[in-house]
Amino acid sequence: MRWALLGDHPDGLACARALAASGRHALVVYSGAAPGMEVLARDGLVPRRVGDLEEALADPAVEAVIVAGPPSKRAAQLRRALQSEHHVLCVHPVDPSPDVAYEAAMLQSDVRRVLLPLMPEALHPGIQRLAELAHAPAETPSAAGRVLECERWSAEECLIDVTELDHKPGVPGWDALRFVGGEIAEVFAMTQTEELTAGEPLTISGRFVQGGLWKMTLLPQQAQPLWRFSFVTRQGRTELLFPQGWPGPARLTFNDEQGQPQVEEWPAANPWTDLVDAFDAALDNWRTRRRALQPGAQDKTCLTEPSPRLGWLDAIRALELDDAARRSAELRRAYSLDFQEATEEASFKGAMTLVGCSLLWLSVLLLIMSVWLPNLGWLILPIFGVFLVMQILRWAVPTKPEKKE
Repeated sequence: MRWALLGDHPDGLACARALAASGRHALVVYSGAAPGMEVLARDGLVPRRVGDLEEALADPAVEAVIVAGPPSKRAAQLRRALQSEHHVLCVHPVDPSPDVAYEAAMLQSDVRRVLLPLMPEALHPGIQRLAELAHAPAETPSAAGRVLECERWSAEECLIDVTELDHKPGVPGWDALRFVGGEIAEVFAMTQTEELTAGEPLTISGRFVQGGLWKMTLLPQQAQPLWRFSFVTRQGRTELLFPQGWPGPARLTFNDEQGQPQVEEWPAANPWTDLVDAFDAALDNWRTRRRALQPGAQDKTCLTEPSPRLGWLDAIRALELDDAARRSAELRRAYSLDFQEATEEASFKGAMTLVGCSLLWLSVLLLIMSVWLPNLGWLILPIFGVFLVMQILRWAVPTKPEKKE
């Protein structure tokens, strides 16, 4: 597949190198600053450089796009890439607000193309193995007694996109945390100030929807990088350690079913190779149409599904959690997240509530005005008749059977 790279973000450049190294993809167009072109040339990639975004998207040779512009331009680039009906890989976060990610999901449902965020941490084989152990059935229910701990040291910054002024930074690692523990129901952020600040330590904790607690600690400007991810249950502690930081070598320690200590290790590897494989799997799925969506239906693929796969919903959840962490730090209290599904029944009940309240107030108004205009009182009965007919339609129209896992 032939790609266009929009911007020179380090994640976009690294992903472009991994795509070219796979032998299945080629970078043919680059639109961005000159330093990005120099980085690509050092790796043997010499795409055609264009100065205009529209020229890159209009190139008939381009089939897919990597959105890797600066934070101030990233949302506009993603919007135009989807409108031009290309497959898209987008640097995370696309915007500090989840609204842009919601809009991108709706555009994806219209154009029906592959859209994935550049979030490779949960695709690491060590994280995959840790999630497998965390989800393994135990003799006794351990979800309620489980605590997930994530500690990240960095020699530079831990937060994402802290270079631009007046730009709200994001928190890394939401994809791995959700993949291991499930959807997050509550967030409580503690900072020295009332906002997420670059160069300052950050502690975030909360609980999962399916039970269990979690805690994330970010320590920037340390002497050496380190990433420790572990979960504790009544059976013991399972720990995944990156002693040189992610994505360096990793070591997993745990106790097996007989209580014997076990150790598994992985060498340092290119994390973007796993993301390229995830994109290829999503592309194969798109080609075979095994999960073809109806126009307007949003893709629910994500890392917390029974068959976990990276999807755009993971980027949306990460932005929602970023927003919750900012609100929690500002208000100094826990912030709850509500993941409601927009079903036909819920939409009908909401609409009927609004219509019922409107008709009630209209009836009261007609009742008052009938003192001076008696004929208006006869309109109250037809109004309630219309409301009852709308209620009868709910049972007259057949509903689709719900799918059960």
